[in-house]
Amino acid sequence: MADPRLFSSGSGSRDDRTDASGRRLYNPYQDLNIPYKQLYDLPTSPEFLFQEESLAQRRSWGENLTYYTGIGYLSGAVAGAAIGLRDAARNAEPGDTAKIRANRVLNSCGSNGRRMGNTLGVIGLLYAGIESGMVAVRDRDDWINSVTAGLGTGALFRAANGPRSAAVAGAIGGVLAGAAMAGKQAAKRYVPAL
Repeated sequence: MADPRLFSSGSGSRDDRTDASGRRLYNPYQDLNIPYKQLYDLPTSPEFLFQEESLAQRRSWGENLTYYTGIGYLSGAVAGAAIGLRDAARNAEPGDTAKIRANRVLNSCGSNGRRMGNTLGVIGLLYAGIESGMVAVRDRDDWINSVTAGLGTGALFRAANGPRSAAVAGAIGGVLAGAAMAGKQAAKRYVPAL
């Protein structure tokens, strides 16, 4: 009779996978006799439900909205937490206990992070909505959409503060969006692909 340690239980075939010490590795699928490797062999190219989706060279409006809002909120929360940490360290008093200092840091980081995260998340939401609307209206994806989205985002974000503030913020948003597009084009041209 063969040694049971040499054969995997019930299958009659030897499992070749071993660790550094020569012991056989556990395979939970050895008795199932299903082609699990074929089941989980995922393709490397993206899969689309409709053929028209594969022809598009940009993200959909929903993906764009999620991306810009998420990036805005996350970067705002991190920046706000860093500012809150600086403020908490600046406001620390010599007689504070460690518990009070920790409380001050947590409160300051949470307050500033939440405020800046929400602000930048709303800016990302407005930008993505306007840019996707411009792409749908113009049926073209170029720098004009991005600059117009920057102008509209700045103007809408500061519209409650009056027309002058909205105009200044719109101009700043347009310039920032134009600079981002110019930087993206320069990076595509002059930075080698990694």
